[in-house]
Amino acid sequence: MNEKVIRVIVGIAVFIVVVIGITWIAAGEMPNPANRDFGLSPPHPPNTSIVTFASGSGALIQGWLSQGKAGQGVVMLLHGLERDRREMVPRAKFLLARGYSVLLFDFQAHGESKGAHVSFGDLESRDVTAALQYLHHKLPNEKVGVLGVSLGADAFVLADDRAPVAAVVLEQMYPTIERAVEMRTRAHIGPLAPLFAPLLMVEMQSRLKIPQNRLRPLDRMGKIGAPVMITDGTGDNYVPIEDARDLFAAASQPKELWAVEGAKHVDLYDFAKTEYEHRVGDFLGRYLPSATTH
Repeated sequence: MNEKVIRVIVGIAVFIVVVIGITWIAAGEMPNPANRDFGLSPPHPPNTSIVTFASGSGALIQGWLSQGKAGQGVVMLLHGLERDRREMVPRAKFLLARGYSVLLFDFQAHGESKGAHVSFGDLESRDVTAALQYLHHKLPNEKVGVLGVSLGADAFVLADDRAPVAAVVLEQMYPTIERAVEMRTRAHIGPLAPLFAPLLMVEMQSRLKIPQNRLRPLDRMGKIGAPVMITDGTGDNYVPIEDARDLFAAASQPKELWAVEGAKHVDLYDFAKTEYEHRVGDFLGRYLPSATTH
């Protein structure tokens, strides 16, 4: 074997070791808890009280409840990956102005809700089920709407045995965990993504012990059991608009799709506030009691 061949083999071996090392580190960091303490420090919605309830995930969930006009309905707001309930405060204020009550809470391993690790919708789905049970107990006469972003949207769709809801808004959600890992990897390393993404999936699976077919919200879209609105940006490189269209196709009627023109992977409320309030507000107003009727 000549020296050139040996160098090529060594180079390939080193490259493989580097790839495995990088993906092992990335797989270890991705599920890390995203905890932070803030209590009632600003920003928070007006007339807010701190609430606590137990989740089937084993976590004690921390949240805020702001009550609006009686009979208007209540909207549960679900934040994104590695965020906390403060992300949803601008949406909460918009909804409170329309008379709705709002519940914001931190998923396990996020914000003030402790947990061992982030699970990309698996354990978080149990937090959703517990939050809906809490709302139906606390505000038994109110219809419940749900607005979830990214992780929050996926956790809602993955939730088992959840109480019924009247309307659902799902923003920037992944159709399957494989697709989510592929697109996030592609956004960071470009054409090398097909090499890294499968390794990252294998290493994540070995760490989290989540069944591979569990994190597939696409398969559950037809079982939401409520009118659904799906939103995504046309320029999103983490959750391409094609994914939103696939989710929309899988959902049952009544359903709506809002492709936010020009939006990348950004806060859609902040990006298109006026249109967001019009579209999302009108959607919820059709299925939750409207302020103009009271």
